[in-house]
Amino acid sequence: MSGHETGTVTGPLNGLRVVEFAGIGPAPFACMLLSDMGADVVTVDRAGARPPGAAQITQRGRRRVQADLKDPSSIAQVLSLLDQADVLVEGFRPGVMERLGLGPDVIAARNPRLVYARMTGWGQDGPLAQSAGHDINYIAITGALHAIGSVDKPFPPLNLVGDYAGGSLYLVVGILAALLEARQTGRGQVVDAAITDGVINLMALFIGMTQGGTHREHRQSNVLDGGSPWYDTYATADGQHVSIGPIEPQFFAQFCEILNVPVDLRGVQQDRARWPELRACFTAIFAARPLQAWRELLEGTDVCFAPVLPLSEAQRHPHNLARKAFVQVDGITHPAPAPRFSRTPSSIQDGRTEPDLESVVRTWSAT
Repeated sequence: MSGHETGTVTGPLNGLRVVEFAGIGPAPFACMLLSDMGADVVTVDRAGARPPGAAQITQRGRRRVQADLKDPSSIAQVLSLLDQADVLVEGFRPGVMERLGLGPDVIAARNPRLVYARMTGWGQDGPLAQSAGHDINYIAITGALHAIGSVDKPFPPLNLVGDYAGGSLYLVVGILAALLEARQTGRGQVVDAAITDGVINLMALFIGMTQGGTHREHRQSNVLDGGSPWYDTYATADGQHVSIGPIEPQFFAQFCEILNVPVDLRGVQQDRARWPELRACFTAIFAARPLQAWRELLEGTDVCFAPVLPLSEAQRHPHNLARKAFVQVDGITHPAPAPRFSRTPSSIQDGRTEPDLESVVRTWSAT
């Protein structure tokens, strides 16, 4: 069986039991990753909730049950499920789980080895902990949003930097680290994954470069923020765009040679005063031919080139096709599981709604 197909669970986390309390944003994406890697993820949703649609990809690969978390009998069933679990994932505001009678202290007393993973924007404490927010707000106080955009204003980079990079991925790293430690000690712990913490950590390179004087706090004035003409996008004759990034001198030299850049501009890569000339030159060169012509000339070379593709075309790019980076599940296009494992390939698990919470408790108790 291909690791990119639904079916038998073979991933490296096969046998891991995760209880997810339904939510939005980074916690569901983290649980999608855990499921793809073989974990048995059971999502506890509110009573009467509609099941996710087939196109809600970040909800894939779960068994779903419903529970009224204001009903003591439902809470008792949830506690019984957590007695058998390895990981709990929740993304509520701080204090909500405690008020439900499902806080870390209660769970640890019943299941000391469980890893209690908490996903929030601001963290479990601090002056903003109880405030509402979204990705754009979380990355705003970290320095990341200020660094991304045009000279005139910052641009939100979708919700990739906060929710998913600074949130989901750090949550998964924390869970796996805590599980590894729990194997040695028999004791779980709380993982406090705050998006603000994760994004600040992601900014490590730029925090260092700023203090070292090699990164300016002005958008589009640095190498990686669209300031340099050789790390940017350019329009083609047919209104499409290319991306170029020949940072290294040898790649820049090859780039200039293939594009027939005037000789007097080939040695000014690091001369900021001449960047406007270089940009004007590149703009004119790329505007002279359609995208396909540039692809035929530059793809596969060392000039650090790629066409800028919308999602619909990204699915058809030869490299992505060869890697089977997109897969079809019940007529819906999904990103294939990542990363890839040589011996225990990941797979997209079958998601389904269980008849009731008690049946899942019985299943877990019997195995």
